[in-house]
Amino acid sequence: MEEEFLKSINQYQGIIIKVCRMYCDDNEDAEDLFQDILFQLWKSWPTFNSDSKVSTWMYRIGLNTAITRLRKNKQRPLFQSLTLAQHSIPNDSSQRLDILFDEELQNAIASLNKMDKGIVMLYLDEKSYKEIAEIMGLTESNVGVKINRIKEKLRKTINRR
Repeated sequence: MEEEFLKSINQYQGIIIKVCRMYCDDNEDAEDLFQDILFQLWKSWPTFNSDSKVSTWMYRIGLNTAITRLRKNKQRPLFQSLTLAQHSIPNDSSQRLDILFDEELQNAIASLNKMDKGIVMLYLDEKSYKEIAEIMGLTESNVGVKINRIKEKLRKTINRR
């Protein structure tokens, strides 16, 4: 049992890291959340239904743990944003515009509520509507509606800046 769990964690740890980056504003908080998620995954491992995907199960536990932790800490979640200091300065103007747009998009995503951030993260991770619905506890049609509304919110937020 322990070996299977560790194998799954190694294979899908990127999921946990994405959740931590989405909901934490510094490395220390992200490390704490990572540990909390691992603990919850380990506690839930014996009840994991092997009929569903491990990645879907991990996303769901990770997102639920992050949201619960935020509620307990009463902190406003901040999206891990890209800054120009983290990257070498690009040589041409199109690369600069791409970085500035990425920064604007991430700032716009940071303004979304917790549920919408989770949906965006899964959507950007190229999950199907069905997978997003399973992870977030929604219907497929509701996921489609929410994604369209989120896109419109992001578009308006970016255009205002």
